[in-house]
Amino acid sequence: MTGFGRATAALGSYTLSVQVSSVNRKTLDLTQKLPVEWADLETDVADLVRKVASRGKVHVAMELTGESGGTGIAWDEDAVQQTLDRLKALCESRSEVFTTTPELLWAVASAHRKSVSAPALDDVRADVLAVVEEALRGFVAMRAKEGEALLIDFLTRLETLSRHVHAVAERAPKVPANYREQLTKRLRDAGLEFDLNDERVLKEVALFADRCDIAEEITRLRSHLGQFTTLLKSDGEIGRKSEFILQEIGREVHTIGSKANDLELSRHVIEMKNELERIREQVANVE
Repeated sequence: MTGFGRATAALGSYTLSVQVSSVNRKTLDLTQKLPVEWADLETDVADLVRKVASRGKVHVAMELTGESGGTGIAWDEDAVQQTLDRLKALCESRSEVFTTTPELLWAVASAHRKSVSAPALDDVRADVLAVVEEALRGFVAMRAKEGEALLIDFLTRLETLSRHVHAVAERAPKVPANYREQLTKRLRDAGLEFDLNDERVLKEVALFADRCDIAEEITRLRSHLGQFTTLLKSDGEIGRKSEFILQEIGREVHTIGSKANDLELSRHVIEMKNELERIREQVANVE
């Protein structure tokens, strides 16, 4: 699930900003960008993230800027000038006119930005982790809001699936009778003499009815849809459990489709498969 959280706090004469963001991913992929001096914080930060997220490509970025009275941004002036001189020489060697622009100056200056020397980790560890937790609270709140929207979408699609299942259940008993009518019509069109009570005709219809019987599939499908609805409304982990239930739903829908032998049933199966695919795409990102 996507999410974003940001928190800022003063650490003595420094300003610390922590940003947590995520995009969809089926597993948890955590990356961190911390001041070099605080590399030992990675494990603590990872533990905090895992408490609130089990899926997604999550990135935690810390930025430490300025000291009291400073601008918060400083560049290596000598390195910037040397780079500009080399760019000018390169242009002249190629008979090109060298022109500095605000965009070029910003790019070169940013490449030579001086890093702020971070306070000793032992002195600020608790304060830094508190800022991380604050950023994570905003991150979780945003993901929760997205989760509410997804829940409404899931329940709407499940209701659509249920309507198709109900339509299939109503249509299924009529399929053998329709087959019998089609069979007798084909026999008459072929000019064959037969009795409607002919044992061979009745046996053929009985075999067809047995092959296309989907009563058990409908019962299991309704049960799976009910389980999925209950899971979505629960407070526990949803993602991986829902994937298993969706797999079972897909299996029953596929079986119904293979047994259908009826145009109307096939149309409902196609619609159910479309809804399932949309649900799978979203569930792959839900925790």
